[in-house]
Amino acid sequence: MSQQDDDDTDEALHPRETAVLFGHAAAEVALLAAYRAGRMPHGILITGPKGIGKATLAYRIARFILSHPDPSATDVQVAVSLEVDPASPVARRIVAQAQPDLLVIERTVNERGVLRNQIAVDDIRRTVPFFGSTAGEGGWRIAIIDAVDDLNRSGANALLKVLEEPPQRGLLLLIAHSTARVPPTLRSRCRIISLRPLVREDVAAALATAAGVEPDDPEIAAAAAGSDGSVARALTLLDEDALLLRQQALDLLARLPAVDPTDLHALGDALAGTDPQPLAAFLDTVNGWLSQRLHGGRGDLAHLNRLAEASEHINAAARDVETYNLERKPLVFNVFGLLAEATRG
Repeated sequence: MSQQDDDDTDEALHPRETAVLFGHAAAEVALLAAYRAGRMPHGILITGPKGIGKATLAYRIARFILSHPDPSATDVQVAVSLEVDPASPVARRIVAQAQPDLLVIERTVNERGVLRNQIAVDDIRRTVPFFGSTAGEGGWRIAIIDAVDDLNRSGANALLKVLEEPPQRGLLLLIAHSTARVPPTLRSRCRIISLRPLVREDVAAALATAAGVEPDDPEIAAAAAGSDGSVARALTLLDEDALLLRQQALDLLARLPAVDPTDLHALGDALAGTDPQPLAAFLDTVNGWLSQRLHGGRGDLAHLNRLAEASEHINAAARDVETYNLERKPLVFNVFGLLAEATRG
């Protein structure tokens, strides 16, 4: 499975295949206006929680520009959105990953077939010859980096060199789940588009579109209600067991910094096995809880710093569990130990 912003489940279309964008019309209109006026920045940083459509917006921008390379053309000047006919040649090539003027960089597997924890610096360096080569019919070359949270220092420095000397008719679309994890040197060279979690109605509409059912379907409504504005999270909740597991985790989070080992054992048992969905539901719940507190600005700076540090350790541990197929119960105890320490005092 490809790795991208919205952490696709098997039920979800990859963002390159998604023709509809829910809930971010204002961001889309602002970007369209910039393109029409000839003021498109060389770097755009799209930020926001996981699963809310950041990668979908990035692919939507890329499809539109590659389909309409002349911003002064009449069809661009009268456009009301970045929508492109899915049957168009550019859209079909992007779905087939055969569009030569679009470079997508994300985490890849290493020589042992294991998914890397970070984007390889050599993959970032591919942007140099990509932007240096001759563009196709429209003259534009576009790269999507999904996500810059997954860059190490060497990767960030390599990307910075490209942003410092931006190519003509070149566009870098950077996706980030946490603005704080993006180096200031990268942020300062990009236009930042901050996307907010979707309202419940938009989540339900997106789920219904993906599943081919009505938005008021009881299962769709229940998943949307527990999604915290994330379609990706909602997709993990489209079964009763996932909803129950989410509630189990939320009950434990609500009692922090107090932790009950008996309840932690029970949650660990619920995560046992190799099915990726329970683990995804648990991690989405924890990260949603953390995101609310980190971005809501509640607590003093020291408290927020402790939560941010805990978040980094939790997600690093989770990546190890996923990558090496480790037992999940120790992860549960590790997560709540870190959160208890971060919320105490």
